[in-house]
Amino acid sequence: MLDNSLFEETKKYVMSQNYTLTYSETSQGFPSFYSYEPDWMIGMNQFFYTFNGGNLYRHNTNNNYNTYYGDTYPSTITSIFNEAPLETKIFKTLNLESDESWDAVLTSDIQTTGEISEQWFEKKEDAWFAFIRSDGPTGANTDESQFELRSLNGISRSTSVGGAAAAYEINFALTINIGSIVSVGDYLYYAIPPYEVPIFAGQIIGINVNKVNGVNQLVVNSTQDQQGDPFTPPATNPIPIQDAYFLYIKNPIAESHGILGHYCEFTLTLPVGKATNPTELFAVESEVMKSFP
Repeated sequence: MLDNSLFEETKKYVMSQNYTLTYSETSQGFPSFYSYEPDWMIGMNQFFYTFNGGNLYRHNTNNNYNTYYGDTYPSTITSIFNEAPLETKIFKTLNLESDESWDAVLTSDIQTTGEISEQWFEKKEDAWFAFIRSDGPTGANTDESQFELRSLNGISRSTSVGGAAAAYEINFALTINIGSIVSVGDYLYYAIPPYEVPIFAGQIIGINVNKVNGVNQLVVNSTQDQQGDPFTPPATNPIPIQDAYFLYIKNPIAESHGILGHYCEFTLTLPVGKATNPTELFAVESEVMKSFP
């Protein structure tokens, strides 16, 4: 199961931390950001000293990397794939020329929900390889921009709705072949005339098709969202008895095929458990294909 907090936790860490910048005379710029915040810094006798909380520290004296004032921090690197920026592309994979796997969060100008856990990488020919997963919110929290990404697919108008919120029975005409296009676990939406805004109905928990006996229905749980947290359908928008047009979205993790955009920005994070050891990252690559809508 995907750790849905990976994107938010990485973003929170990157956005909330103060940094110490280092200047390089060779590159004539500030290439590195360090996580420690000293009260004072000084270089003396070829050593680097800082003061923090009234204590004096000498840096680079042991092999514990990324550890400052008793706290250990992850390493993070942010860069961009931006070849052919005028073309809309699908970034499908990530390949790390590194001696360790990293957590990865990927965003673009179209999607902001790509991620890879460091546990999903496989070592192939001395490099780390993984497919990019999309962790776009679904259920009650779906970003409406996802509706424009060919993620939402139509089924049909219903003929009737029955049952309780934990197991709504949504019936369709016998001419509709719902069994071949919808799966248990998909997220169901509906729209009412004039059919403009999809409304979250719940998660599909059953598909009952027996056309000989006149049964052609979906069973939907409207009491919990994608993560299993309680969800109450808006009282002003109960699922209509009939004439609602129903749509569905597949599980964004299982069905994901990469991240769509003109460019792709990625942030790699080396977890704290690995960050105390020296790690080399030589190159980052991605398999990219042009999108043909």
